[in-house]
Amino acid sequence: MTHSEKIVSSERIYDGKVVHLRLDTIELPSGREAKREILEHQGAVCVLPVMPDGQIAMIRQWRTAAQETLWELVAGGLEAGETPEECARRELIEEIGYQTGKLTPLFQCFLAPGYSSEMMWGFLGEDLELVGAQPEEDENIELVIKPLEELLPLIDSGEIRDSKTICGLLALHRQRLNQK
Repeated sequence: MTHSEKIVSSERIYDGKVVHLRLDTIELPSGREAKREILEHQGAVCVLPVMPDGQIAMIRQWRTAAQETLWELVAGGLEAGETPEECARRELIEEIGYQTGKLTPLFQCFLAPGYSSEMMWGFLGEDLELVGAQPEEDENIELVIKPLEELLPLIDSGEIRDSKTICGLLALHRQRLNQK
């Protein structure tokens, strides 16, 4: 079932460092017009780093929008001209100080397609080598390393509530189940 909406006009509302906001007037399939607020984002990546012993490297950091410290995968936004793979490699070094010898696509998804264009590329990072973290000035990150079996129950208990992290952990769990 395809019911596309045609953009009649578009007005730029805000231009920020990370996001841009526009207001679109659209024509519905019925012919009526409606408004859509669209948050434009260049896209982002997340990486599920698997340590040499098979455990998962997670980060914990304060997120102002959520007003809490969240469990998350390594993640970050694409820079201009950067591929998702390049971004994933950069973010691994920046946030946890590891370089990956093997980067495998794990999933791709829209984070909030009702109002945002942000696409998330998820990767599995393996064959890790410690090279030293290079965090950005405004990042305060705690590295936590745990087995997948200890992380999965944190989804059920609500301790892990970040969508990209849930997607990544469940995708890895599914992949491991399929390999048995």
